[in-house]
Amino acid sequence: MRTTCASHILHNFTSPYNATVIDRLEKAGYVHPGMTNMDEFAMGSSTENSFYQVTRNPWDTGRVPGGSSGGSTAAVAADECIAALGSDTGGSIRQPAALCGVVGLKPTYGRVSRYGLIAFASSLDQIGPITKDVTDCAILLKAISGHDPKDSTSVGLPVPDYTKVLGRDIKGLRLGIPREYFISGIDPSVESCVKEAVRALEGLGARTVEISLPHTEYAIAAYYIIATAEASSNLARYDGVKYGYRTKDADDLIGMYMKTRDEGFGPEVKRRIMLGTYVLSAGYYDAYYRKAQQVRTLIKGDFERAFQEVDAIVTPTSPTPAFRVGERTADPLQMYLSDIFTISVNLAGIPGLSIPCGFTGDGLPVGLQILGRDFDEERILQIAYAYEQATEWRKRRPEIGVRS
Repeated sequence: MRTTCASHILHNFTSPYNATVIDRLEKAGYVHPGMTNMDEFAMGSSTENSFYQVTRNPWDTGRVPGGSSGGSTAAVAADECIAALGSDTGGSIRQPAALCGVVGLKPTYGRVSRYGLIAFASSLDQIGPITKDVTDCAILLKAISGHDPKDSTSVGLPVPDYTKVLGRDIKGLRLGIPREYFISGIDPSVESCVKEAVRALEGLGARTVEISLPHTEYAIAAYYIIATAEASSNLARYDGVKYGYRTKDADDLIGMYMKTRDEGFGPEVKRRIMLGTYVLSAGYYDAYYRKAQQVRTLIKGDFERAFQEVDAIVTPTSPTPAFRVGERTADPLQMYLSDIFTISVNLAGIPGLSIPCGFTGDGLPVGLQILGRDFDEERILQIAYAYEQATEWRKRRPEIGVRS
């Protein structure tokens, strides 16, 4: 099929083979209804960076669906499909799932094959399910998981039947509540919904424990060094020579490279390529990239220590509900802060799930994030299902239309 990553540079590119996840779904009887929109090369938090168009939130079409997998989450929320796939590099499944009121899961790094996934940041990217409820999420996760000899980062662990844990009670489970995730600047309605969800989990028998993830404040800085460095390397292949868009106006080979990339990439992709090239350049590698990798190790260590005390961690997914189209496009830093609660999970490689946990006074969905140990997707699905069945949020559907 035509596979573009919502980029002009791949405007007429047709993929010569399927990703492993698609082959596995087709074996399970999957029928492919079509491709969804996204932020170009998965770089964004609002699905406004697409070469093709802006995707809008079904709950309020004046607002964004989140990103970068906003097309997938909007399609599921709007009942255009039963389920969808997304890729999650720094929150690109979970953040739009929260903003669109659906379930989105980022598996443990290595649980799902990345073969055939067009790379953004290879040490962070992971494919995962986006569904209407937790049961569908468990079914879809099992279908796409497992070792793949074509992907050297996929892990050869058995894949459980995730549906078997659904319905088990959560009495006695210890849930960590990290103080660093309830910060100034979080939308009051988001904080209220998440705290109410925590009380509901306590009502189901779970025990909550305040924990600390002390290096959380460095996550965004580390992420936007590591991710942009890997993007700079991965996107070097788009040069107009082998495939994809090529400029029609160039005098020589170097000029063709430069004009092709200038015309083919959008502003956000160019910004990240330049940032990544800078942090990898001579004289800056140790100061930026190496230091960011050291911080990544510290963040991973925070989670490992926390999971010695608790069975899972519960946080908000996004600090705000869906924001208005165009509201943050002129301020990249404000846009990057949309993923402040999701980025650490990718740096650590652990699994995370977002589930609807309420609505703001304006009727916008709020997401609860549940994090687990490496390859313990069963636990977070068990907790999410218990919460889902104890509440009514899954039954609400958007009335599609433009609000005043």
